Order: sequence, then structure tokens, then C-alpha cells
Amino acid sequence: MTLDIQKIRADFPVLDQQVNGSPLIYFDNAATTQKPKSVIDALSHYYTSDNANIHRGIHALAERATTAFELTRTKIKEFINAPSSDQIILTAGTTGSINLVAQTFGRANFSKGDKILISNLEHHSNIVPWQMIAEEKGAIIKVIPVDERGVLDLEAFRNLLDASVKLVAVNHVSNAIGTINPIAEMIRLAHAHGAKVLIDGAQSVAHLDVDVQALDIDFFAFSAHKLFGPTGVGVLYGKRELLESMPPYQGGGEMIKEVSFEGTTYNELPYKFEAGTPNIADVIAFSAAIDYVNALSKEALFTQELALLAYATEQLSTIPGLRIIGTAPDKIAVISFVIDGIHPQDLGVLLDKFGIAIRTGHHCVQPLMKRFGLPGTCRASFAFYNTFEEIDLFVKALRRSINMLQ
Repeated sequence: MTLDIQKIRADFPVLDQQVNGSPLIYFDNAATTQKPKSVIDALSHYYTSDNANIHRGIHALAERATTAFELTRTKIKEFINAPSSDQIILTAGTTGSINLVAQTFGRANFSKGDKILISNLEHHSNIVPWQMIAEEKGAIIKVIPVDERGVLDLEAFRNLLDASVKLVAVNHVSNAIGTINPIAEMIRLAHAHGAKVLIDGAQSVAHLDVDVQALDIDFFAFSAHKLFGPTGVGVLYGKRELLESMPPYQGGGEMIKEVSFEGTTYNELPYKFEAGTPNIADVIAFSAAIDYVNALSKEALFTQELALLAYATEQLSTIPGLRIIGTAPDKIAVISFVIDGIHPQDLGVLLDKFGIAIRTGHHCVQPLMKRFGLPGTCRASFAFYNTFEEIDLFVKALRRSINMLQ
């Protein structure tokens, strides 16, 4: 499938603006992706036409809102090939999904001396929740190391696996350096030792095909806002037997069947984990984001992004003193880099003066930055709506910024 990039860019209104007198170049897609007009329109349509609470009302607005909300759940199920829509739990984000597993599965299954394996590539959201539950239950966290390229050490992973490992929690793709992890092999190895696996898919679902059944994933977490959808919406997929065995995470409305002062019985999946009024409007708008991606070819989108990555890597490599951090052979379109003698934040501030949005800092992966002996990096991350011309302007502005700072 051939992509008409200019036509695609017209679908994203935010890209058609100037920042500090220059056309916006948005290279911060790993932080959040921009939203097509269809998503914005869906959000507006809910508030102007269907604004009502869901699942509880019998009037027309409530029934329309409920139908649209549950349709999104069905589309998510199909997007990741889950067996059933009731195994799709809607949360506030990837962070919320991981915390749900930590506080329910973890509390029910971890004991003193049990091990939780995470990797040196993890976002803080896939570190801190496990530290919290490990401290409470007396469990032990072990870290899978990475090499100088930012590639997980699979041999070290094999050596860490034994019968005491209850959970392996790793990302599919590194948000900071773009490494694609070999999760199929990792899941197979973990299951051979009786461990369950949680995959943080925040950085992968917008780029890679994910089939939770083919991969045999126990838990899969991701966020809508990194898939061209709204903020404040997350997804947790779990195997049915695991979700049914886990206690509720929060108490309140919707997650109950019957309540009395003598006791409460809980609702079935997925509602057992969805207490209170959810983020109705944004969940409904997420449906339009899934439709948008499905209408294009994800393979074609990823091919475009890899072409941008290759071109940007080539061009950046011509800049004296620039060092790319994270050179795994399998990457998504993320480039982290440092310039000798220049603080990343100073570069980020100057690039913004040229209308160029990148991310600087530790990217919520402080242990990984420590691994590389860095306080942080500059990170340029691309989406399919970015162009080679934007990369040329970025490199030109970067050279000018370096000259100003040296």
C-alpha cells in the first residue's frame, strides 16, 4: 500500500501550525501521538449529541453512549486478537493497567522470596509498581541486563529463570531507545518455568502487529494516546482464568452485583475492575483512532517509519560529536542521542525556537540512563505523518543549535 503522506498530514489539524515563526515539526511521538480529525470529531459528537452515563440508564442517550463505549471494547479485542471483549479492561492508561495487575495479581500471588523479573529497559511505570508490591509481600526484584547496544541479554534472562519467578514484566519496545524485545521467545522461556508474563505494549501497538493469543501473553497493557487516540484511556488484556482469579482493584459503582451492609458480591468481567463512571467520551473517541489505523495498512505505516528512522540515522551520523544511544538491530523509529559537551535540555530549548518538538531528559528510564552513564538524552521519535523534509530541517536546525552552544 502506497501512503499519500500529504493527504494523511491533512487529517491531523495540529500539524498545520507555526511555532515560534516556523512550521511545527513534531518529533515527540513516543511521548504522545497526534490525533486525526476523526478522533476529535468523535469526542465532540459524544458531548454534543450523546452525553450520558453508561450501562445504567434506559433512555436513548444512555443507550447510544453505552453502545458506542462497548463497541470500542470490541474493536480493541479485534485489534490485538483477544479471545473475548470481556477480557479487555479499560483503565486510565498503561500505568493504571500495570498497577492493577500489581495490586491484584501481585497481592494474591506473591509471597516472601518470590521473584519478579523486569529489565533494564523499563519505563518507571513498569518498575515502581513492582517495587511497591515487592516491599509489601517480601518478593525480590531481579533485573535483566542490556548490552551496549541496548539489547536485552537473553542468556542472562535464561539464567535468572527458576521456579521462584512468579512474574516477568517487560516492555515490548523501549520508549527511550526504540529496542524491540524478543517477547515471543521470552514468553516461551518464562512459561517453561511456570512464570506469568506482563508485556508493556505502550510503545508497540502503534507500530507492530500484536496477537495476544499467538504470543500466549498473560497480561498486555497499552494506552490510547500512543495509538493516535485520546489521553486518559488505557487497556489491560488478561487471560480469563487469571482475571477471574484476581480480586477487584477498587470498590464502587458498576463493579458490583449486589451490595448490602452485610457484604457485597462483585460483577463479572470486565466490570469487576471498572469501578465508577469511566472516561466515556475518550473511550468512544478511541474507536475512531482504531478505525483510522485499520483503514491504512499497519505494515505500510511501519515501513514509512523505518524509512524515516534509516534516513534520520544516516543524517545525524554526519554531525561531529553526535552519539546515538541505542543501536539495537531491531528498533522502532526512535533515536536517542547526545552531543559531546552539550546538555540535552539546552538543545531541546534551542530546537523549539525553530518549531521543532523533541523530548529531552531521562524519559522516565533513570536506571537505563545510569546504565549508559548519562543524565539524559535528546530523543527524536517519528510517526508515519512525518516527512524526510522535516528531518532535513531538523538536522539543519540541530547543526545551528550546536554551533550556538559550543
